[in-house]
Amino acid sequence: MTPPQAKTWSQRGHTPVVRVRGRSRRRMSIAALTCYEPGHRSRLIYRPHRDDGRRDGRKGFSRRDYRDLLIAAHQQLGGPIVLVWDNLNVHKAADLRQWAAAREWLTINYLPPYAPDLDPVEGIWSLLRRGWLSNVAFSPPNTLDQRIRRGLRLIQYRSHLMDGCLDETGLAIGPA
Repeated sequence: MTPPQAKTWSQRGHTPVVRVRGRSRRRMSIAALTCYEPGHRSRLIYRPHRDDGRRDGRKGFSRRDYRDLLIAAHQQLGGPIVLVWDNLNVHKAADLRQWAAAREWLTINYLPPYAPDLDPVEGIWSLLRRGWLSNVAFSPPNTLDQRIRRGLRLIQYRSHLMDGCLDETGLAIGPA
């Protein structure tokens, strides 16, 4: 009886070689809001931003991008917004704070520093990374963009997933 042979995807005596493209400067940023209202379906509003690799382009979201996201959320939700934000430096920028103070429909509260466990959006990112983005190699940059949009769209249609992310934080939504 002969022992079993180990099988590999390369010929014996040849080292397997995997080609990797050198375009590592591409980056995808996403800003998202999870919206909760008692008696209503939970909603997810998001905006992706792709860094095209140019030196003069901005890699992440600017204060203007966050402002536009809040205006779009206000138009979609049709009512006042109580926003709970983490301590990202762009969120605490002086001109964004001044803009928010001038809007009577917007109230901003900040999470304590180093408290990602209180942020329901972190649960959304975890669902996205473990589900739709796991075990996939993205060759052209637009496949990453398509995969992220598909995953977030499917999360949008499953409000029980967003409710679960809120439940994990231990926070409750109720009348003030």
